[in-house]
Amino acid sequence: MKEELLSIIEKNSRIDFSELAVLLGVTEEAVLDEISRLEKEGIICGYHTLINWEKTSIEKVTALIEVKVTPQRGRGFDNIAERIYNYPEVKAVYLISGGYDLLVILEEKTLKEIANFVSDKLSTLDSVLSTATHFILKKYKDHGTILNREVKDEREVITP
Repeated sequence: MKEELLSIIEKNSRIDFSELAVLLGVTEEAVLDEISRLEKEGIICGYHTLINWEKTSIEKVTALIEVKVTPQRGRGFDNIAERIYNYPEVKAVYLISGGYDLLVILEEKTLKEIANFVSDKLSTLDSVLSTATHFILKKYKDHGTILNREVKDEREVITP
């Protein structure tokens, strides 16, 4: 039940528990118990709402920052990753393969705020060797959801 439950709530965390119970073929109480257990174990880490900010009047700039660092003996990349993810501006930090070690995701109001974060906070950390910043210009799909799907008029044209 665990894998199926996780797959369903990953796509729709607002699903009603009774509907979830029907889909899984178990009782609502069993669903609640399983979700509670998964939260306590840290498997379910949180619930988020995906917002298409382009359709609002709120300005947001998203940047992907590749970071090359010197790993620390016995701790690898964990200490520097922790220092970076503790900044409130940072939305995500990933250890990646390739020419860089970490991928840092920021969301700010302006390009200047992101530039200031990189130059004043990120680049000044002892273990950071170099950074490369990429800005998201448009989001097409995020967390498995297509954001700007055009509604096609599938009605047939009737002519006299």
